[in-house]
Amino acid sequence: MTEEQQPEPDAPTRKVLNLDPRSLRGIAHPLRMRLLRSLRMDGPATASQLAQRLGESSGATSYHLRQLAEYGFVEDDPERGKGRERWWRAVYDGTHLDNDLSKDADPSVRGAYSTFMHEHTANHAEEVATWLATGQDWSQDWIESADISDFTLDLTPDRATELKTRLHELIEEYRELAPEEGAPDAAKVRLHTHLIPTRPTD
Repeated sequence: MTEEQQPEPDAPTRKVLNLDPRSLRGIAHPLRMRLLRSLRMDGPATASQLAQRLGESSGATSYHLRQLAEYGFVEDDPERGKGRERWWRAVYDGTHLDNDLSKDADPSVRGAYSTFMHEHTANHAEEVATWLATGQDWSQDWIESADISDFTLDLTPDRATELKTRLHELIEEYRELAPEEGAPDAAKVRLHTHLIPTRPTD
């Protein structure tokens, strides 16, 4: 087999944490969710760097990073840091939340679910607002490729599940097609999907 004929190596498997009641209670805090999001999107950092990124005190970021570590969301990054400088990195690439936890028998779990989802959707709104405020700073190619749309479909729960699955599969295909590091005009892209039923109006 020549070098040109060798198969491409398998893409690295994404590590996704399925939240259980304990881990959900551990992450369901606005600052902890922002810290974890920053570590996933922007890479490893110290508590002081994260405090600067997020406009928080280093005491607050340090405390909540330790809490995230206790629940298994972040860990020390041994490849960085000197002396007493402590660097943190995300353990998982993503987080999955089962909607069934919204009906858990434990009120604290239901409360954590509500906090998690409200912070999650608030982040969506913030990202869209940021794009609207700064879109003119991007290249024309990015302005034309961006999209904010909504659609209304008549679906059964089974069809809705099928659509959700196909969307996720398509997104994973594009994840594997990510550009090489240093590719011109490459950027992190945030893709929001909201597939929710609505009550008919009279």
